[in-house]
Amino acid sequence: MAEHEHPHAGDPVFDLHAGGKMQTVSTVPLTGKEELSLAYTPGVALVCEAIAADPGMTQHYTWVPNVVAVVTDGTAVLGLGDIGPSAAMPVMEGKAVLFKQFGGVDGVPICLDTTDTEEIIETVVRLAPSFGGINLEDISAPRCFEIEDRLKERLDIPVFHDDQHGTAVVSLAALENALKLTGRDPGTTRVVISGAGAAGVAIAKILLEAGISDIAVTDRKGVVHSGRADLTPVKKALAELTADRTGRTGTLAEALDGADVYLGVSGGTVPEEDVARMAPDAIIFAMANPTPEVHPEVAHRYARVVATGRSDFPNQINNVLAFPGIFRGAFDARATAITEGMKVAAATALADLVGDDLREDYVIPSPFDPRVGPAVAAAVAAAARADGVARA
Repeated sequence: MAEHEHPHAGDPVFDLHAGGKMQTVSTVPLTGKEELSLAYTPGVALVCEAIAADPGMTQHYTWVPNVVAVVTDGTAVLGLGDIGPSAAMPVMEGKAVLFKQFGGVDGVPICLDTTDTEEIIETVVRLAPSFGGINLEDISAPRCFEIEDRLKERLDIPVFHDDQHGTAVVSLAALENALKLTGRDPGTTRVVISGAGAAGVAIAKILLEAGISDIAVTDRKGVVHSGRADLTPVKKALAELTADRTGRTGTLAEALDGADVYLGVSGGTVPEEDVARMAPDAIIFAMANPTPEVHPEVAHRYARVVATGRSDFPNQINNVLAFPGIFRGAFDARATAITEGMKVAAATALADLVGDDLREDYVIPSPFDPRVGPAVAAAVAAAARADGVARA
């Protein structure tokens, strides 16, 4: 093997990743002494003193207000699971590249060598002065809920767990259009969410915010309801928001009987006979990657609208439609947090982009639609101002 080659040279995936997917680039020229004296010593000292006297000057004279930390502990990476912080780095680099490409936001990947909840929280709090926002990524449930909640309490910058809220925003956007296409009213729509982890919990909450109240969330033991003795605190709270309101119990198959919508964020496979129990003109979003819970071929036998998490089928539920524009809008408004209203606004903006082109195989725009980032950012910034969390 030649000295410059890597062990997997010739494989296009590895070739693309060789040397990493990112670099830092200066935004100012440094071609001579004068420029060097302005960019670094002695000129930089004047800027440091100004910030020391007024910390708000950070917003004008550093990159901080446009940079997000992409933070993971490597415990829930893609569908690979707990592969550790080093193996998570290619995903975090990828996330940072997507932030830049689709939102004009600078991202810094940070892979932490700890899975201890307290250590993660304390580490992020101490790093926070370097960043305008925190994007939590690929941290396993249920720790991810506590980590996000406590960081939101302690920091006055946006904190956003993308595995939860990015998935929820894009799912709601696609669902708004699927309901419109099938003539359904949110208030009378029956939804079954398979998976009570990070994404399932966030989807349930955003659907409630959007006026969909008949929701049953299932895990491996069936519908999550308060009559069960095995519920974690997170699932107990989820039960009270969902199945307890309708009295639904039982298995996934029983929950699907007559259901209008199936949202899969769990993995595994739903038997075809269970899918067949759904209402006519059903909506099936089978989002597990790489293997959807219901294969599109099977889903199309019973559903009018089908979506997956994959790029090789129509209607891809892809988080990249949401998180770059959400942070762009939050940064533009100098928001102190990302509210439920900002998330719903992002979803509606995405749904509206489909417009009159709405059809069964087009309920969500493409990630490469140049309107996506600006539309989401504008809606999120406006919602931040309406919700009282904007500083600009």
